Amino acid sequence: GRAPVSKTVRRGMTPAAFHFEPLVVQHDRKSFRCGEDALDRYLQTQATQDIRRNIANCFVAVEIATGQVAAYYTLSAASIPLMDVPPEHIKHLPRYPTLPAVRIGRLAVDERFHGRGLGAAILADAGHRTMRSDAAAFAILVDAKNDHAVAFYQRQGFRALVSRPRALFLPIATMQQAFHRKPGPNA
Repeated sequence: GRAPVSKTVRRGMTPAAFHFEPLVVQHDRKSFRCGEDALDRYLQTQATQDIRRNIANCFVAVEIATGQVAAYYTLSAASIPLMDVPPEHIKHLPRYPTLPAVRIGRLAVDERFHGRGLGAAILADAGHRTMRSDAAAFAILVDAKNDHAVAFYQRQGFRALVSRPRALFLPIATMQQAFHRKPGPNA
């Protein structure tokens, strides 16, 4: 497999290092609690089955100091109907009925690690993995569970699909520009 991506996420002035890697059976998932029973249950009982069946890949953020699973997310193939893409994104696209995408199907942060910037770090990790893939994708797609999640994704630059306001996307081209932007002299 690919080498895992390491990130250091800061909380205030105290660094907390997390390592992103594919989920394996050795990861302790039983103690994971994000506050949403369905997301806890998915990680604890179903994620490895989805990986085995090639339905989704699951990646975890592991706190380096303790080895605890602090967060997880899944990636799978998806598509976006062209008619759901806002007009300003369509002008330079081919007129295929659907556009290829990568779906973040589930994203959760353990309650013990809330407020440490892991949500944004997960999106960055998912973006890097998508951009490194040999399969092309127009965007990363998410289905937000509630208004709080919609607001989080919108702060990260995601836009709503035309017919489904809780389904949001971020074009890979936008993500590439953000990752390759160099800080200016006042940064």
